[in-house]
Amino acid sequence: MPNPKRRHSKSRRNMRRAHDAIDAPQTIVCKTCGQPAMPHRMCPSCGHYDGRQIKKIEDEA
Repeated sequence: MPNPKRRHSKSRRNMRRAHDAIDAPQTIVCKTCGQPAMPHRMCPSCGHYDGRQIKKIEDEA
């Protein structure tokens, strides 16, 4: 297996890693309850998706 002939500098290593950062997930505001939710998924707090009740969510209070 080939090995590098010379050591890569810290600058070159850091430039390669510039795209490796993890972004925060995108969220939308639920039209029914107003809580943040992932787009194209059921709202975890109220159970609605696309204006319909998909799953009944029990209140833990």
